[in-house]
Amino acid sequence: MSLPPTRIVASPSSWIEGEAVRQLERTAALPGVRLAVGLPDLHPGKGHPVGAAFLIEGQIYPTLVGSDIGCGMALFATDVLTKKAKRDRWADRLRGLERPWDGDHAAWLEQHGTQSTPFDDALGTVGGGNHFVEIQTFDRIDDRAPLEAAGLDPERLLVLVHSGSRGLGESILRAHAAAHGDGGLADSSAEAHEYISRHDAAVAWARANRALLGLRLCEQIGAEATAVLDLVHNAVVPHAGGWLHRKGAAPSDASPLVPIPGSRGTHTVLVAPIGDGERSAWSLAHGAGRKWRRSDARARLEKRFSTRDLEQTPLGGRVICEDKDLLYEEAPQAYKDIDQVVQDLVAADLVRVIATLRPLVSYKTRARDR
Repeated sequence: MSLPPTRIVASPSSWIEGEAVRQLERTAALPGVRLAVGLPDLHPGKGHPVGAAFLIEGQIYPTLVGSDIGCGMALFATDVLTKKAKRDRWADRLRGLERPWDGDHAAWLEQHGTQSTPFDDALGTVGGGNHFVEIQTFDRIDDRAPLEAAGLDPERLLVLVHSGSRGLGESILRAHAAAHGDGGLADSSAEAHEYISRHDAAVAWARANRALLGLRLCEQIGAEATAVLDLVHNAVVPHAGGWLHRKGAAPSDASPLVPIPGSRGTHTVLVAPIGDGERSAWSLAHGAGRKWRRSDARARLEKRFSTRDLEQTPLGGRVICEDKDLLYEEAPQAYKDIDQVVQDLVAADLVRVIATLRPLVSYKTRARDR
């Protein structure tokens, strides 16, 4: 039986906000859309849903990619044995990932295949929202073979980086919106070619940013790091005769392993994509997905949890976040159940679970360093 061109990959047990479904359906009605898929982490965005992927023919829609072009996650293997972890010492001493890096920006960007921009002061910085840098350890292993193939040692720590192109991507979307509003671009037009050129440069900049963030954190804990993967969640790429737009969706066709984090207080699940990918628009959930809007989170939680409560996770991790509003906005309670999200992907025959990773230290911001 053929599948409908607009669909949501989620079980009845998963809560999907009605507005997210409506946004998915409205976006699916845009000219040229051939396939629209919502993943289990689907939730409302600014006009278009987050946790979705769209295959579109003949048109490019920059608003579907959004302002944080190239946002994604990079995973690094370190040489530090888990038994040598210094969680509390690191949590007390880690700092400065909000401040500009004092190295050679141009050389770093050239090394990563792109060029300097007016936004290079933000290179190697975390950013706000749900971005983070996290020291992780293996908690459970279901299949060792893919880990060994990727060069991952279950006895050693990992670093997961979630960040994007900072102000660069936002400037690109603003320029498009000033000229075209929310409209799309014919993919053969000069405007589309210009957007794709700037988009691709922002994606490369975002990858360079994540690589530098991983390096900066590892330098502070005395670790050597090896890049294992870098997956982009916000981008448009040519695919299957059209343009695949991902908005908060991990590619299932770019790496044999995909990390799907929950929140700072829950596990990250490392999965292996299976199948041909078409059922899910060659995409997977990029995280747990928000359950509550940011504006609601603090009001819901402030009387129940102190900031100290939220700086210590149920899994024994430490959260570095000295922005009180952000700490509440990013509390684990504001997110969906990561286990349910991953189970939906497993039940849909899209992934198999390889391992779960437990956060030791999650770095978001030092207020006094911003």
